[in-house]
Amino acid sequence: MDNAGIEEMFEGLGPVSIRRMFGGKGIYHQGLIIAVDLRDEIMLKADEVSGPEFAAAGARQWVYENKKGTAVPMPYWTIPEEAFDDPDEMRKWARLAFEAAERVNAKS
Repeated sequence: MDNAGIEEMFEGLGPVSIRRMFGGKGIYHQGLIIAVDLRDEIMLKADEVSGPEFAAAGARQWVYENKKGTAVPMPYWTIPEEAFDDPDEMRKWARLAFEAAERVNAKS
C-alpha cells in the first residue's frame, strides 16, 4: 500500500509516520510502532491483552518459520475484514494496536 493510503487508513487514530523496514514498512503513532506493511498487507500490533480480540474477530496472526523449521508467532495480526469498510471499526482496531504498543513500551 502506498504511504498516502496508509495515512488515510489510520486517520481516525491520528497522524502516523511510516518507515521502511525489513522489506516492508513500519507504521508509527506517537513514536511507537503500531503496525507493519508486509507484502502489501497491513498487520496491527497486538499483545496478550488484545490478541484474543483479534482472534475472535477472525484476524490471522503473523507466524513465520525460523531456520530450524519452528513456527514463530509475531505480535502482529491482520486487520479484521469489517474494518476495511467502516472507519469507526478501523479506528477501534488501530486504537487497540496503539494500546498494545503502549503496554509493550511500558514493560521495557
